[in-house]
Amino acid sequence: MGAEPLSKNEVALAQTQAPFVLGLQPSALVDHVARVDWSLLDQIPGEHGGSIPVELGELEHILREVKIHIVSCHDNDDDDYPSSHIKTLAGGSVANTIRGLSNGFGISSGIIGACGDDEQGKLFDHNMSSNGVDLSRLRKKKGHTAQCVCLVDDLGNRTMRPCLSNAVKVQAEELAKEDFKGSKMVRNFKQPLLKLLESGNIDLCFANEDEATELLRGEQNADPATAVEFLAKYCQWAVVTLGPNGCIAKHGNEIARVPAIGEAKAIDATGAGDLFASGFLYGVIKGLSLEECCKVGACSGGSVVRSLGGQVTLENRHWMYKQMQIKDLPTPDTIQITNE
Repeated sequence: MGAEPLSKNEVALAQTQAPFVLGLQPSALVDHVARVDWSLLDQIPGEHGGSIPVELGELEHILREVKIHIVSCHDNDDDDYPSSHIKTLAGGSVANTIRGLSNGFGISSGIIGACGDDEQGKLFDHNMSSNGVDLSRLRKKKGHTAQCVCLVDDLGNRTMRPCLSNAVKVQAEELAKEDFKGSKMVRNFKQPLLKLLESGNIDLCFANEDEATELLRGEQNADPATAVEFLAKYCQWAVVTLGPNGCIAKHGNEIARVPAIGEAKAIDATGAGDLFASGFLYGVIKGLSLEECCKVGACSGGSVVRSLGGQVTLENRHWMYKQMQIKDLPTPDTIQITNE
């Protein structure tokens, strides 16, 4: 059983009036991603692999140290992001997903939020707009743009230090109905998931394995299969991503389990779940079956882990299209795939 495909008139009307998919990320975020050795990680307070907020001064200190400790990462990066340097690009789960939908799948997409009037704000603006994302709903405010340092070791594990204090963000009272008119919404909810699900306002929910386990904490069978059944009681599409083990999803009476793709070439897991969401949403928009939606998500998520950062490089995007072609999945109408 597939999703109901959206009519050509519905898509065309939405795209002339507003981005077809809108992401709500209150604070624009800039990621600084680098491959480093253990000598630097040992100098940073906190556990390896964790995410601990820091102040701006500490973030700037870490960035200075990174330049000394960078390890050349011989991945498939394009010329805009040499492997021996820090990748600095727009980040955040919603931004990653929206950029992936726009750049990788040709879906008209925009973002609602706020960025500062600093260099990081300009970088966020440039990175997103150059990838075709509509920024007409992105507020520009006086102040700092949020940043995050993401340090990747030689095993691909991430140690993150976000600097969110004093970062500008869009407030609820600033939003108007016109911001959302004609668009479908994507949002990374931080509130208790159960409360949001019970509201009846959620059509599709993505949860990773840790989030799914937390959702069923205290239950006897707190496994992904049980979690996806639970989520499916409240929304049309329920998806639990399982990292290198793929995903499990449910839509109506249909259940799909799909393995991950491209894990053997994984360099950095940043954005893997976000880009999985891009691919899955593309499948929903195109009216694909649940299993096909999961397969497109797996191709998309597998493409981003092949290089540093949460943005798919041109070479890896073509790798994704080829994987989709091999699996008989519809690729975006605007791209051409060559057999090399």
